[in-house]
Order: sequence, then structure tokens, then C-alpha cells
Amino acid sequence: MSTTLMALVDGSAYSESVCRHAAWVATRTGARVTLYHVLDPRRAPGQRDLSGSIRLGARSALLEKLSALDEQHAKLAQAQGRAILEDAHALITAEGVSDVVTRLRHDDIVETVTAKEGAADMILIGKRGEAAGLDKPHLGSNFERIVRASHKPVLVANRAFRPIGRVLIAYDGGVSSMKAVDYVSRDPLFAGLDVVVATVGPDTEDTRRALDNARATLTAGGHGAEAHILRGQPGKALGEVVERKGIDLLVMGAYGHSRLRTLVIGSTTTEMIRACKVPVVLIR
Repeated sequence: MSTTLMALVDGSAYSESVCRHAAWVATRTGARVTLYHVLDPRRAPGQRDLSGSIRLGARSALLEKLSALDEQHAKLAQAQGRAILEDAHALITAEGVSDVVTRLRHDDIVETVTAKEGAADMILIGKRGEAAGLDKPHLGSNFERIVRASHKPVLVANRAFRPIGRVLIAYDGGVSSMKAVDYVSRDPLFAGLDVVVATVGPDTEDTRRALDNARATLTAGGHGAEAHILRGQPGKALGEVVERKGIDLLVMGAYGHSRLRTLVIGSTTTEMIRACKVPVVLIR
């Protein structure tokens, strides 16, 4: 059964990185790449409130002009979307990937992911979208919505692609992190890559046993993984390992807490993605 990647491009500074990461995954796995550009109807000019003191005749004339302007905006948005998809297609095929298709869709981006991810094995998005400044500390406005809505692994591209040789699995013993270990051990995407598995917490017998189990799973999949127990705050400790060990890709479980709990205590997932300068694969 063939593998399919669902890559979301919006013309932002991160779109090129999404394309290059998609080409990297496709080259290693033989996957088809389906590129999506989503035109959100909520961002269209929309209806205008012309009630008030404008005379009926004047209001009708203005409505006609505004309707024509809205139609022009819609046509321009479609033309821009097609241009973005053409550029993304060219980027990926230039990397030697031949099986690339494009889709222009009018919908909410999360509804698009929900509707189309069934045919995909992985979703690729940028850390920030076209509406987020490169120097802003926050992530893209749709980022968490997409990750929470998806049931597939999500690769979050950082601003620039670089060759990937070393992978860090952030392991906390939870269900999603155990899925992450199993995913790395089985998926051909990670074949031949160096793997480091790390957990943050006290050095106890239970912690060592959990790491041994994770290493055993990785060994069975052909990976001779390093294992480390780290102290401190998870985001900072794992970030230091990324820098010190020359990690090129982080794999971790996504959003283990409910939205309400996240509002109270924050989220290691969001913290790591914001802080790390490497792409991240999130497993639900």
C-alpha cells in the first residue's frame, strides 16, 4: 500500500521548508505528496453592513460595486492559490519526487484536515503561517487546532530545511510517547538514522526500566539508540539535548493534557516547538 503525505502550503516563509521536508520524507519512503492550499471563506471580504443613513438608491449602487469588488478579490485569491501550489509543486519535483498532486480548496483549514487526512499517512505544516511574523514568539493561529484535530503524525517544519541524520524521541512513559517509540522503530522514514531517547525526571528504577523498554523496541526495529535521563524543566532540558547532541529532528507525543488543563499549566508540546530550531514530528 502506497504512502501519502498531506502538505499544507500558504505562501508564508515556512512554505518552502514544508516542501523541502515533504520531498525528504517522500524520497525516503516513496510517498505521494498531495499539496493543499486552503482558501478560508471567513477571510473573504464578506457581507458589509450598509444600514444607516445611506439612501436606498445610493446603497444599492454601492452594493453592486462592492459585490463586483468581492468577486474580483475571490478571483485574485484563487489565482494566488494556484500560483502558490505551482511553486510548491516545482520545488518538490526539483528534489526528484515525481508523484506530486495539488489541491486548491475553499474551506476552513481544520475541516480540510479532518475531511482529507484519512487518505494520508502524515501531515506536514509550517511552525507559523502567513499571518504570523517571523520574529513573534507565538506559533501560527491554526497550528494547535490542526494538531489536536488530526489523528495522523504531524511533521512541523521549522523555517529552513537541513539534512536530517539524528533523531531525538522525547519519552515520558505516556501512551503518545510509547506510540512515538513504536513509530520510529517501524517506519522506513527513520531507517539508518541515529536515534536518541530521553526522559526528564528523577533517576529511579522505574524510569530506567521504562527507558530500557523503549530501547528494546527501537533495537527490535534496527536502531541502536542512546538513552538519557535528564533533570530540570522538560522544555529547557530537551532543548539543551537538541543543541548538545546535534539533533536534526524531534519526535514526541502531542498535547497529553486537555485544553483546560493546558490553559492552567501550559504545554510542553507548545513550549518545545516554540523553543527548538529543528522540525518536530508529533504523535497523538
